[in-house]
Amino acid sequence: MDLKAEIKRLLKEKNAVLLAHNYQIDEIQEIADFTGDSLGLSVEASKVKEDTIVFCGVHFMAETAHILSPQKTVLLPEIDAGCPMADMINAEKLKAFKAKHPGAPVVCYVNSSAEVKAESDICCTSANAVNVVKSLGEDKILFVPDKNLGHYVSRFVDKEIVLYEGFCPIHERVTKKEVEALKSEHPDAVFVAHPECPPEVVDMADHVCSTSGVYKYAKESGYKTFIIGTEEGVGYRLRKENPDKQFYFAYDSFKCKNMKKTTLKKIYDALLNDQYRVELDKQLRDRAYSSIERMLKVPRNY
Repeated sequence: MDLKAEIKRLLKEKNAVLLAHNYQIDEIQEIADFTGDSLGLSVEASKVKEDTIVFCGVHFMAETAHILSPQKTVLLPEIDAGCPMADMINAEKLKAFKAKHPGAPVVCYVNSSAEVKAESDICCTSANAVNVVKSLGEDKILFVPDKNLGHYVSRFVDKEIVLYEGFCPIHERVTKKEVEALKSEHPDAVFVAHPECPPEVVDMADHVCSTSGVYKYAKESGYKTFIIGTEEGVGYRLRKENPDKQFYFAYDSFKCKNMKKTTLKKIYDALLNDQYRVELDKQLRDRAYSSIERMLKVPRNY
């Protein structure tokens, strides 16, 4: 069976759109209707005419798609695809964190569950986190769950940023030693890091940006060799858009196992059997939507 052809047939038959996060395997990105970061994909899916969203990503991403498109069916082909960083905080832990700092607003990284978004004041992405924090009138901000992204934001704002001790294990794994070794091996390379990397690694970067920013920088840059400080799934599009450039990842097997759980067969099964549906209680969805909505109103060029 030609799985790619069958998936395309079923997408049309089921009036469905296929979304693939930047960290998905190459063969999934190849057939997706949209590829991108988690929030960007959910926004795009909310605009299309199709009434079923097949989200190739992890659980919190499918939740966000449902939050922005509650009238549509959202399918997550691999129900066990989770996010270790998102799992480091829940509503109860966030309530306890807030209780220690009464009155301070919570900025919640979009890489978190719906229940955490619902307990937060405003969401952010890695691309707009600085602008979101600047948009708030308070001088003290609680930032959850990623301490590395929060630390990066603190460099650009004159506010007290109280960090929750969460992190992405995949980005946290990057070390100065490994990057220095690659720089020594490729002296003409520029180092592009995601702000989920540890602060001492971010300090070494020639450019710091979100996954979508990596594509833009590589495409527009005059440099020919890059060391990439984010998950290796971005390599598919980087190589496709820049065949004359070389890309090296900050360490061997810079790979999110949860992102790689989704396969073509699981997408086929999801479409065939209408599985696995991701839905939220309306009250929870509405509260989570409020924090996303506030973020979307923040000017991009704040």
